[in-house]
Amino acid sequence: MTDTIAESTGGFPDDAALRQTIRERVEAAGTSFYWAMRLLPEDRRNGMYAVYAFCREVDDIADDDAVAAEQKKTALAAWHDEIEALYAGIPRQLIARALQGPVEQFGLRPGDFHAVIDGMEMDSEAILAPDMPTLDLYCARVASAVGHLSVHVFGDASESAHEVADHLGRALQLTNILRDLDEDASRGRLYLPREILGRHGIRDTEPGAVLRHPALPAACRDLAAVALERFAAADQAMARCSRRAMRPAAVMGAFYRAMLEALLEAGWRAPSVRVSLSKSRKLWLVLRHGLI
Repeated sequence: MTDTIAESTGGFPDDAALRQTIRERVEAAGTSFYWAMRLLPEDRRNGMYAVYAFCREVDDIADDDAVAAEQKKTALAAWHDEIEALYAGIPRQLIARALQGPVEQFGLRPGDFHAVIDGMEMDSEAILAPDMPTLDLYCARVASAVGHLSVHVFGDASESAHEVADHLGRALQLTNILRDLDEDASRGRLYLPREILGRHGIRDTEPGAVLRHPALPAACRDLAAVALERFAAADQAMARCSRRAMRPAAVMGAFYRAMLEALLEAGWRAPSVRVSLSKSRKLWLVLRHGLI
């Protein structure tokens, strides 16, 4: 992504050009994230776009199938160094430059950026049926840590808001795992925890074999129950937060809960068929949880 920004803005853009380029990439992605972030004032929205760009950058490194695991680790280690440079006031990468303003304005914590990178380091090697503590650690790093950054940008850095980040981040990531079984398997990854697989007699950890196993739907329902518990805990913490500040989190939670419900209805009988929400459904959820 860094090279793309540099090329599209003449090599070393000013801050306005950098923000515009990052905003265009986020908007072009058409993600649920984009729908929710539109609820924020411009300065906070730009801050979230910069956080999103960082997450996409390190995620792209971890997901690059053409690069060896050792090279990925080296590239991710360089991002640990870049975060240190960012907090020392001397960011070098363009995305880190875009983060400089949000870090100062919203009090973003360096440990959360490092946690995201640590999660991508876990992803840089094939994950195959991790145990539950390892899966929870992974979700905490790649999702809840992003939530901790986000609540600062949203405008509620309270203990309750961070509790939302802990629970909702895990709920969202577990939903992603249950949605992306086929895509992850194509990369040699299997995030379903071994305890749940074993409970249903699934001993193989080869992703394709697991997806073909007749007990897969039952295993997925068990993991979905864990996600639903996290959604419920996030709701309880959300009730103690600033309603206005946390609207984007409420919308994201609504999107992903609806996605999980759709997955449960489909029943994982055909993992290769991707389940998604319609635009009209997303619009209703934005109105229900973000504006009304």
